[in-house]
Amino acid sequence: MRIAKLLCLPLLAVWLSACGVNPVTGKKEIQFISEAQEIKLGEQHYAPTQQSEGGDFDVLPDLTAYVQEVGQKLAAVADRQLPYEFVVLNNPVPNAWALPGGKIAINVGLLSELKNEAELAAVLGHEIVHAAARHGAKAQERGTLMQVGLAAAQIGAAISDVDATVANLALSGAGVGAQLIQQKYGRDQELESDEYGMKYMKAAGYDPQGAITLQETFVRLSQQEGAKARGWLEGLFASHPPSEERVAKNKETAARLGAGGDLGQERYQARLQPFRKIEPAYDKFEQAMVAARAKEYSKAQSLVEEAIKIEPKEGRFHEFLGEMQLAQKKPEQAIAHYQKAIDLNPDYFGSYLGAGVAQFQTGNKARAEEWLTKSVELLPTAPAAYYLGTIARDRGDRGKAMEYFRAAATSQSQIGQRAAAEFVRMDLPQNPGNYVATQGQIDAQGRVVVVIQNRSPAPLVGIQVTPVLVDGAGRVAQQGAPVVIRSVVQPGQQAAAQTGIASIAQAQLPYLRFRVDGAKVAE
Repeated sequence: MRIAKLLCLPLLAVWLSACGVNPVTGKKEIQFISEAQEIKLGEQHYAPTQQSEGGDFDVLPDLTAYVQEVGQKLAAVADRQLPYEFVVLNNPVPNAWALPGGKIAINVGLLSELKNEAELAAVLGHEIVHAAARHGAKAQERGTLMQVGLAAAQIGAAISDVDATVANLALSGAGVGAQLIQQKYGRDQELESDEYGMKYMKAAGYDPQGAITLQETFVRLSQQEGAKARGWLEGLFASHPPSEERVAKNKETAARLGAGGDLGQERYQARLQPFRKIEPAYDKFEQAMVAARAKEYSKAQSLVEEAIKIEPKEGRFHEFLGEMQLAQKKPEQAIAHYQKAIDLNPDYFGSYLGAGVAQFQTGNKARAEEWLTKSVELLPTAPAAYYLGTIARDRGDRGKAMEYFRAAATSQSQIGQRAAAEFVRMDLPQNPGNYVATQGQIDAQGRVVVVIQNRSPAPLVGIQVTPVLVDGAGRVAQQGAPVVIRSVVQPGQQAAAQTGIASIAQAQLPYLRFRVDGAKVAE
């Protein structure tokens, strides 16, 4: 009991020191992440998250400038001053998101669905509140608390765990931003963001009615079926679920704030007009992607070529032509399309990644490494890491190759599985015990058998273990003959083999160890 009380004292001190006041609501709350940490978190993950969500919509920079104008008007009246930034992303899925520290993005696919500037202000004001009220930071804090609890719960198990385990493979930091923007906000946070976002709208001169019509549209779309409705479900509705309750609450807030203000319908439509002219190109591009997924490559190519005639400056269209050539195992033809995409948009990872893979497949590993490295600088991905690992391995740079394979293996994809197998293949000769767990058992005839488990991500064969009997101090007292398991053991599976040891006393079994001497990755 005394030990438990002593352990609680430092925890209590941590909780007391973490008390703070929410800068938007004024309510007291636990805060483990400081404002400086929030800002750093957003700055660190803003660029890679933009890359992973389609990249900047740089064909029409004036559109981003317009969104920035509206966003900064709202930021100026927010309850919390942060280094707010706003960007338009080249993504047809209707969505908007905010990272901690005020880093905000809106997809061009959502801009095309809004009716007026007040609705745009409602979207941006809502996202500003998510950042200002620390909603993303709170998600991080909850994760920290869960990690602390897990660490405390695992201390006892870790001390008694004598089995060798696979080293914990670190995830790339590029995935953190994606996790933050894909989180589903709670009901209270959504209502809070609606309410204070409307307050900012009113203070910036906008009619709060825009927030009502916006939510009414969202509710209607959430009840529809079809491809367009699925787009909304995949985008905004996944993290910002609409509801009749939100519509009703927005009406109450608008009544409290008072009627009047700018809707900005004509201004919004005028600023969107340049996009309306090229929007058919992006519609054709979406149709082309559907056709390509069905392996209707001729149809897909025709649709993309039509899109290019409408908007020849869009690098993503040329990148897609390269992807189709790769899919048809024509890397030489793919390279020209990727080069065109890079020329048009030199700041997007996808074209460098595709070009690097195409160069690798043609045998030009020097050029492949150059372009793959550039893609990783913009956004670390499993395919880039896998191919860079292969290039490093082939030139004899074992350490760099294993570093890349380790990174790629964190992906739950087919190429991640291939990378994991390559990592194991390189590491297995030096560290076979990291991938095989062993345990001695006594069968019904009193004979000693060894049970092994494959803890690697690759199938293993030729697993060789040597039985070792230790004394109470852990010193080797006796060593038996090596045992080889020749069958293929799949990841996670077990196999058993006779050790040749006739019998030992049950009391000796805890002192029986099995040294793992070798194993191979099954081809």
